[in-house]
Amino acid sequence: MKNLNDRKWKVLESTYLHRKPWLTVRSERVELPNGNQIPEYYVFEYPDWINVIAITKEHKFVFVRQYRHGLGETSFELCAGVCEKEDPSPLVSAQRELLEETGFGNGEWTEYMTVSANPGTHTNLTHCFLATDVEQVTTQHLEDTEDLTVHILTLDEVKELLETDQIKQAIHAAPLWKYFAENRLI
Repeated sequence: MKNLNDRKWKVLESTYLHRKPWLTVRSERVELPNGNQIPEYYVFEYPDWINVIAITKEHKFVFVRQYRHGLGETSFELCAGVCEKEDPSPLVSAQRELLEETGFGNGEWTEYMTVSANPGTHTNLTHCFLATDVEQVTTQHLEDTEDLTVHILTLDEVKELLETDQIKQAIHAAPLWKYFAENRLI
């Protein structure tokens, strides 16, 4: 197979426009392999993210519901969060987030897939985990900036959310659709 990296753009100039913990953006002047230039191409730097398809011992799905200001909607989501610098791995981040946001833990964990929210402009990846046989081991321990509720959903309820386009975040919908397809649930 031909070298897949042969179409890489050349960065001619790079300038940070904004550097904050939740928004770091740079503007770059780039040259395409054909010699054309893009004078202003914007790149958003984020830490890696995680999300978790968490399934209880009773075969129910652990979801959260929270308001998302960008869309102005409250919606169902997988438990998700940021890979913190002090976390030694995405798995540790995923286990920490599930415990903090929902109070669920334990179980069997596998990294299910890795996706990019937007490889055109985002630098990070989302590590999606499948956690089976989880159980409630504590209460929620939310950060001051978090306001979410925990919902334990049946297979049919999750299927309905997917089929009626109620899971808006693509990085949440993609692993759920994959799980349902692989297990012939849809």
